[in-house]
Amino acid sequence: MATKKANPSWIDIKAKLADFDRDGLLGLLQDLYAASKDNQAFLHARLRLGDDVLKPYKATISRWLWPDVFKNQDISVAKAKKAIADYKKAGGPTGGLAELVVFYCEQDSGFCAEVGQDDESHFDALVRMFEHALKTIATLPEANRPSLWKRLNAVRQRSHNIGYGVGENMDELLAEHGVDD
Repeated sequence: MATKKANPSWIDIKAKLADFDRDGLLGLLQDLYAASKDNQAFLHARLRLGDDVLKPYKATISRWLWPDVFKNQDISVAKAKKAIADYKKAGGPTGGLAELVVFYCEQDSGFCAEVGQDDESHFDALVRMFEHALKTIATLPEANRPSLWKRLNAVRQRSHNIGYGVGENMDELLAEHGVDD
C-alpha cells in the first residue's frame, strides 16, 4: 500500500502530471479555470487573452484600497499588493505591471486624500509602491514612460495633502530617479 504525504509538493504534482495525456491535461486546466476567478485572471494574463487582462487585478486593488466606508469595508494593503504579485506570477508584460503599480498609487492616494487615513505604516507602503512604480516605469521603452510619470506626478501632488511627509518623500524619490515634474 502506497503511503501518502501529508503535504504534497510540486515534485509530487509533476510526477502525477507525467501520467496525463493531452486531453487529460486540457481537462485539468479546464477544471482549474472553472474553479475560480483568480485562476481565470491568471490564465488570461499569462496567455494575454481578452480586451483588458488588468481589469480583475484593478478591481481587487480598488476594493482593498478604496473600500466602501458606508458598508464598513476594511482596507488591506496586503490584499491590494497581492493582486500585483499575482499578476507578476502570471507573467504579464512589464507594461501591465507598470499600469498596476501606478493604479495602486492613484487609488491609495485618492482614498487617503478624499476619505482620510491615519496609519503611518500604510503611508510608508504607499511611498514604497510609488518608488516601485518609478523603477518599473524606468524599464519601459522611452515612449511609454511620459503618461505614467504624469499620473505619478498627480499622485505626488495629491499626496502633499495627506500629511506625514508622504508628498515630500515622493518629491525626493522623483528627484533621485531623475523624473521631471
